[in-house]
Amino acid sequence: MNNSDQNLPEKSILDVFSGESGESPFPIFVKMRTMGAVIPIPSPISGMDGQAWMVTRMEEAMQVLKDHARFTVDGGSINGNSDIRQKNADPSAPPTFLNAKSMLSVDEPDHRRLRRLVSKAFTPKYMESLRPRVQEIADELLDQVQDKGEMDLVKDYAYPLPINVISHMLGVPQTDQVRIRGWSEAIAHGLGLGRQDPGVAERIRAFGEYIVQLVADKRQHPADDLISQLVAIEEEGDRLDEAELISMISLLIFAGHETTSNLIATGTLMLLDHPEQLEMAKADHSLVPAAVEELLRFNGPATIAGPRFATEDIELAGQQIKKGDMVIPVLKSTNRDELQFTDPEGLDITRTIKRHLAFGHGIHMCLGAPLARVEGDVAFSTLLRRMPNLRLSVPRENVNWHFMLSSQGLTSLPVAF
Repeated sequence: MNNSDQNLPEKSILDVFSGESGESPFPIFVKMRTMGAVIPIPSPISGMDGQAWMVTRMEEAMQVLKDHARFTVDGGSINGNSDIRQKNADPSAPPTFLNAKSMLSVDEPDHRRLRRLVSKAFTPKYMESLRPRVQEIADELLDQVQDKGEMDLVKDYAYPLPINVISHMLGVPQTDQVRIRGWSEAIAHGLGLGRQDPGVAERIRAFGEYIVQLVADKRQHPADDLISQLVAIEEEGDRLDEAELISMISLLIFAGHETTSNLIATGTLMLLDHPEQLEMAKADHSLVPAAVEELLRFNGPATIAGPRFATEDIELAGQQIKKGDMVIPVLKSTNRDELQFTDPEGLDITRTIKRHLAFGHGIHMCLGAPLARVEGDVAFSTLLRRMPNLRLSVPRENVNWHFMLSSQGLTSLPVAF
């Protein structure tokens, strides 16, 4: 392959991951896979030593995500590398998952300790027990718009459903959800790999300060919710310190709704884009769980997994990766790997999927995956049942995307029914 073949994709790749490109990334991912399973790119983070690599295919991505001995999420643990979470971080801000230690940014044994503290609340059995509450929330939201004949699916349904569910679990007051939405949107849209928009630091600080106050309130007035349980654990000492507590809660609030909201909104648009698939789902609601898996594979919320760093020199897919190099599994590319799926660029809700990487893989696989599946199943089933004539109420080209670091979302999705 000559250099001219590589230059264009490199520029395109960085545009996608910086959030500067409004184009669909999927044609770029096809090109990336033809270049190789592991391809070199310029470091997306200024001032960071070492080469950076994109992993485009599933087998190699699973290897990176599973092998936490040779690939760590904690770049600060490798000689000479600064922790990327500290880039542009305000040292005086409260600790959130964006600027302090969290399950996302540590490996064993700390990861196991932190994850175990919340894993009981995220078992498939407990998530399934929430289904009636998720159903109530979905119906309440659609009740508010049913008689109008139209809604913004993002604002009226896809966003409020998961934030109501996670707030119910955690014990976040309903009156605070509007503020949390503002902070979450600013953080999700304002951060990219090596990029931070002006004003985001203030939002991160406000979010952290809010959680500090929330924890103080739970200390005074504990309730039957997950934050109260975590506060009690922290007060026992030894298993969770104050910084970890604040960081953990910020992660659960943010991750508990942002990506699921994108799954519901993007998934609905994908079904509207593929009317024959939508008709099949409407005709047989038992297809919805399989449809959720296919929507996650076809265009799931997460573009990439969190960067890994090689802890030693290693060969991967014929590439010589040096200790300290950044390795970025591109989940949206791996989920359309031609070596894994027949017609990977097509949407087929009857597809039998052995695996996809929308939730990641290995020890850092998404803790909330069982909850996202319940929410997706209820959200799509309820929408199809109650609004069988669902259709876009604006021209398709007027639907606006946000392409971001960790997830991709729609600014709004005006629909009629």
